[in-house]
Amino acid sequence: MQILKNILGRVMALWAIIVFIVTLILFVIPIGLSVLWPEPKRSAVAYLFYSAWMNTFLPLSFVRRRFIGREHFKKGKNYVVICNHNSLLDPPISSPAIPGPNKTIAKIEMAKIPIFGIVYKRGAVLVDRKNEESRRASYGKMKEVLEQGLHMCIYPEGTRNKSKEPLQRFHDGAFKLALDTQKPIIPALIFHTADVMPRKPFYFWPFKRVEMHFLAPIDVQGKTAHQLKMEAFELMRDYYTSHLH
Repeated sequence: MQILKNILGRVMALWAIIVFIVTLILFVIPIGLSVLWPEPKRSAVAYLFYSAWMNTFLPLSFVRRRFIGREHFKKGKNYVVICNHNSLLDPPISSPAIPGPNKTIAKIEMAKIPIFGIVYKRGAVLVDRKNEESRRASYGKMKEVLEQGLHMCIYPEGTRNKSKEPLQRFHDGAFKLALDTQKPIIPALIFHTADVMPRKPFYFWPFKRVEMHFLAPIDVQGKTAHQLKMEAFELMRDYYTSHLH
């Protein structure tokens, strides 16, 4: 039975790659042309086309999605959205799930991939984690994103969770950013992306529905970055373990 699952998973992975490439070619030009607009209109246009791309690619790859709690995003307000991170599938799930234009913090290396890099740069604040100056510059760019009225999506674990714990420890950046900009934090939990697209072996298993749950905003006023970090960590850990099924 496991052998059949592995074979089917590899077939599905090849299909997902083909669909990804074909749909990328269809959407790269309109997403790339968003550069013709100034910010924040540029990001709003890119978000519309990027969402259309993911809303095409994911169903054609047989990925089923369910979103809970998007009503926590109030019209006219923008937020620092923090998510757990288990799979490379998380950004394609999270960005179009967030109601309204948003950017995420992302590794600069991915922007060097031909064609895909054009799209990648439109929706991300790029950072070279090995370069201190790049990290400082990315923090300033994230503040600009929030000042422009866009949402900023951050994975406070810093990288994919490879441990057996529900969450890895959080870094401080997202919480310092929320304090500096006085933007509320919306915690979000992504479920089952590691089942659909695990790190190893090479296969794609879209037969388990992925979910993204947005929790009520955390007010940042009167708190330190450490207090915010611990509050968010405990809230997200408890929610994840009680809703994982």
